[in-house]
Amino acid sequence: MMMTNAEYSRLADRMSPRSPLLRNMVMAYLFGGLICIAGQGLSALYEHIGLSEEHVAMAVPVTLIFIGAFLTGLRIFDNIAKIAGAGTLVPITGFANAIVSPAMEFKSEGLVLGLSARMFTIAGPVLVFGISASVIYGIVLVIIK
Repeated sequence: MMMTNAEYSRLADRMSPRSPLLRNMVMAYLFGGLICIAGQGLSALYEHIGLSEEHVAMAVPVTLIFIGAFLTGLRIFDNIAKIAGAGTLVPITGFANAIVSPAMEFKSEGLVLGLSARMFTIAGPVLVFGISASVIYGIVLVIIK
């Protein structure tokens, strides 16, 4: 059966299930907010136990990254993400999931070719862009000063 691209596009639109847009937005907002509340709670906890402001600023993201990676390793994060949608992807926990998920998926290929090589499949371009942009920004800043 030969189809043009336009015909295929119309068929795919007709056959695809409709996304509950309002529900998805509300769930993303709620779960993203809950993650931010957890981060604020961690901040208060770390301040309460006597960490300096500088150490709190480092401890909170590290803790959130650890929790995201840990929940991904237990295969819990994906179940939460099915409900929360983008609410789990936007905060730093989504970054942890983006690194750990491919590593888990390809761990059967071995430590070097599987786990190590594939763990940056999704997050790698983000890291490269971020690091490159910061280097360029630093060079421009040095030239200006």
